[in-house]
Amino acid sequence: MKEIILLKDGELALKGLNRSTFEDILIKNIREKLVGLGEFRFVKSQSTVTVEPVSDDADLDEAFSRIQKVFGVVGVSRACVCEKEIGEITRCACEYLKDELMFAKTFKVKAKRSDKSFPYNSPAICDEVGGAVLSAFRGIKVDVHEPEVTVNVEVRDRYAYIHGTQLPGAGGMPTGTGGRACVLISGGIDSPVAAYMMAKRGVKLTAVHFASPPYTSALAEQKVHRLLEKVAAYAGRVNLFTVHFTELQEAIRDDCPEEMFTVTMRRLMMQVASRIAEWQGCDALITGESLGQVASQTIHALKCTDECASLPVFRPCIGMDKNEIVIVSRKIDAFDISIEPYEDCCTVFTPRHPRTRPTPEYAREVEAMIRDKDRLIDEAVKSAKLKIIEAY
Repeated sequence: MKEIILLKDGELALKGLNRSTFEDILIKNIREKLVGLGEFRFVKSQSTVTVEPVSDDADLDEAFSRIQKVFGVVGVSRACVCEKEIGEITRCACEYLKDELMFAKTFKVKAKRSDKSFPYNSPAICDEVGGAVLSAFRGIKVDVHEPEVTVNVEVRDRYAYIHGTQLPGAGGMPTGTGGRACVLISGGIDSPVAAYMMAKRGVKLTAVHFASPPYTSALAEQKVHRLLEKVAAYAGRVNLFTVHFTELQEAIRDDCPEEMFTVTMRRLMMQVASRIAEWQGCDALITGESLGQVASQTIHALKCTDECASLPVFRPCIGMDKNEIVIVSRKIDAFDISIEPYEDCCTVFTPRHPRTRPTPEYAREVEAMIRDKDRLIDEAVKSAKLKIIEAY
């Protein structure tokens, strides 16, 4: 029995004349995800993409798992292919879903007839298939409200497809349809979540991480790599630039009032990240800040840091509380890595009593105290080392 994967692309149906372009990018992203799993053919039709294995070595199990993490896919089903003849449809439905129906107490049939020339309409298909299931499986009953098993029949232009309950996909928009942005990534909980959330809206990611050896260790940097791998499983390849930030942080410590350490550090990070982002063709920055979560994330502090960015700053976590952020972190399997005890540069030289209501004028005055600031920023940008992060 021939088996395929059916994908529902959901939100792309709203794209009007641009829809085909979005679907082509979605298929391109899926192709990249399935590299090494065999050869597949892709057919798009009516908000559905059919993924058909065409080589004997195609790994359909792994393909199904990877496709579930592709942004732009809202639903995924494994389905069998059969001829558009009602007797063949009823036979395939009972055979293909035998393992599920054999132990179920209730079921229902859902039918969709895209090919209007097929002689049975949707209610008639449901009647025929439902009757066959009732005859084939002893003790099972119809429940149209809360069935244990749903038998789905889709009659399309070339074939009919039979599948069970559709599983959710990653949703969102295909990566690459929303432009490119640079995320300031740390080893904490929030920034990987922010990266995931913006990638879900179609944004292609570049990442900048600030390392401060010897205050931060190689393990802290490896932690960031592992976090980005969790994001890359959804977002695709990420270019990560690691910046040597020690000299700038030491200059802040030596030259600035302690209460402004963190705000000043964030201002310099914005300047370094903006330059790398523009060099990489990005049109925005992304951070994991949540309003009021810590002293450097008050509305006054954010105003002070934003003025140093040469690009718009996206903060998808800005209105979320910590519990909401943790839920997303667990969803993408990043939480356990984020809470590992390897600290990043954001925890170096933390002030005992940070100023929570700084003004941009005072922030600029403090930043001007840093001796040789422009040279240090130039050297930080030049220190950036590229690592390509990929995951499946």
